[in-house]
Amino acid sequence: MPVRVCRNGAAGAGGDGIVRLRVHRRGARGRTGRRHRRDHAGRRLDDLPAEIRSGTHHQADGARHGDDGRADVLHAPASAQGTNERGDGAHAPVRVGLGTAAGRDAEFGTGECGELSFELLDLRPHDELAMLDQIAGEAGKVAEVSFRVNPAIDVPTHPKIATGLATSKFGIPAEEITDAYAAALDCKNVVPVGIHCHIGSQILDTEPFRREAEVMMELVDELFHMGVKFKFIDLGGGLGVKYEHSGSGPDAPTFAGYASSVLPVCKSVLARLGIQPEIWIEPGRSLVCDSTVLLSKVNSVKKAHKTFVNIDAGFNLLIRPAMYDSYHEVLVANRADEEPAGAYTVTGPNCGTGDILAHDRKLPGVVAGDLIAVLDAGAYGYSMASQYNGRGRCAEVLVRKGQAELMRRAETIDDLMANLETPSWLR
Repeated sequence: MPVRVCRNGAAGAGGDGIVRLRVHRRGARGRTGRRHRRDHAGRRLDDLPAEIRSGTHHQADGARHGDDGRADVLHAPASAQGTNERGDGAHAPVRVGLGTAAGRDAEFGTGECGELSFELLDLRPHDELAMLDQIAGEAGKVAEVSFRVNPAIDVPTHPKIATGLATSKFGIPAEEITDAYAAALDCKNVVPVGIHCHIGSQILDTEPFRREAEVMMELVDELFHMGVKFKFIDLGGGLGVKYEHSGSGPDAPTFAGYASSVLPVCKSVLARLGIQPEIWIEPGRSLVCDSTVLLSKVNSVKKAHKTFVNIDAGFNLLIRPAMYDSYHEVLVANRADEEPAGAYTVTGPNCGTGDILAHDRKLPGVVAGDLIAVLDAGAYGYSMASQYNGRGRCAEVLVRKGQAELMRRAETIDDLMANLETPSWLR
């Protein structure tokens, strides 16, 4: 069954984690002035993990380290996975991941719970405010809150992940947000301390972020004069990554490029107001995406109107290609340095025509038993995985400094059945 292998920490961010203050990113590995061999996908072999470059697959040795000291991604061997439910020892797809924990939206309610925390709540609808004011009062607390703004900004990304459109379900329309803050200022047990916005995901142009910052800072100016004392301004996330490494598509924006687009807008308004709130961003995908590889075994190769490579990982483990028509590069991990022999379409085992992870990719001659590596699966991978078709979610293996250890076991049939209850009339 499939497995996730992760490097340098917990992998598979489900969304954009909040990063406060500064974000540092290491420079690219490798040195100039040398020629680099490339694999069939056009990636420099020097930048690939030692185990994938050589085509060997040992359990926990051979990790290569970049100039920044981080362990590179390795694939997990079949032998590390034990036997499957049939007991035949067939191994599963593997995820390889990095490790940045993602933030979670704050939630509150009136049900039974432990001690309530009111450090910061990000509110959406107005009716949440009255509920929170009551709950905080009953607990003898003061809740610090922010509201999420919908800036009505169109962004160049897939429509299903464009979250700042006027028609989006997220946030309060910018023209109505002052009413929400006025209501919060009137509450006895709630104090507004911030403002939040998130315009979408996988955005490869910094111009939308500049326009977002302009909308946000106009609101900050107005709300400041209403009496809001800002501790933070959360501009959300959305920084995209380059999934198609061997193609001619747009490069991913850098943190420096992002900062040069939004900080001048923020600084000019904040300097005029004489305030210094924290500026928060949420670069979740850009931190963890390239940390993880989904490894899978080839079950069979079928030649029809095109050649299909049938693997044991599908959209139950990585749904992005099916849901968003997303591109992920794939390698034949055990023969990454071989020349392409033809075009192959990589398909999963699920009952659905859309269970295709890669269309018409030039790969070496693929045969049953080969290992297929689906790259850049560290964001929106495991967090969007499911048990569709009765298939358990894969294991996750963490790789660091030449060692590999299981960090999440593969689900079994017992896990699939664990939450089922038999109604009394069927007993």
